[in-house]
Amino acid sequence: MSQPTTDKSIMPQAIISAQQLTQKINFAQKELSIFENLNIDIYEGEQVAITGRSGSGKSTLLGILATLDRASSGQLQVCGEAIEQLNEEQRAVVRLKHIGFVFQSFQLLPHLSALENVILPLRLQPNFQFADAERKALALLQTVGLERQAAQTPKVLSGGEQQRVAIARALISQPKIIFADEPTGNLDGATAKEIEQLLFQLNRELGTTLILVTHDPKLAAQCQRHFELAEGQLIELSRGG
Repeated sequence: MSQPTTDKSIMPQAIISAQQLTQKINFAQKELSIFENLNIDIYEGEQVAITGRSGSGKSTLLGILATLDRASSGQLQVCGEAIEQLNEEQRAVVRLKHIGFVFQSFQLLPHLSALENVILPLRLQPNFQFADAERKALALLQTVGLERQAAQTPKVLSGGEQQRVAIARALISQPKIIFADEPTGNLDGATAKEIEQLLFQLNRELGTTLILVTHDPKLAAQCQRHFELAEGQLIELSRGG
């Protein structure tokens, strides 16, 4: 992806833009700083990795960028919305319209089939129609190679298959952004590689912005941009062309 130009008339619009983002928590009657004054712009279609040691705050940062949590201070725009000005209900609408999630622990509902798990986000949308949702879900299960497992529940699926269902679920609402928090952390090496390849393939084919939090430097190196969160600061380590 090309570098943003200095000509403001043709400068690409950041799909996520954070300025002076700060997160502090109260612990044992003390105020602890997780990170302070972070700035980051992420553009449509990019692959971005965020790494850092355990406890560095990278999952906290992901939660804020994904509008799941509020920062202590700073400004955040996601898909043109000034997030700090929105209440929880309004932030939920932003997530529903624009954001999909892939988690390390899959977070599938065990009593639902793969198909029903994929459909689930559409049930939250107005004018839900099951026939249309089923068609979209089956197409996505085919995309991730699980059309034959559509009727199976998570307990009979392997870890890799469960993560593929989770990816299909994340894509069902046609989001502009996918947040993936340690998406291969619970998988064996070969399966992890398959899931990584699938995420990047779908990023390229669908143009969805992919933001990964990971401990894996090899996975981070595959992304166009790589940031490290260390000692409360966000440092860009690499940027692809």
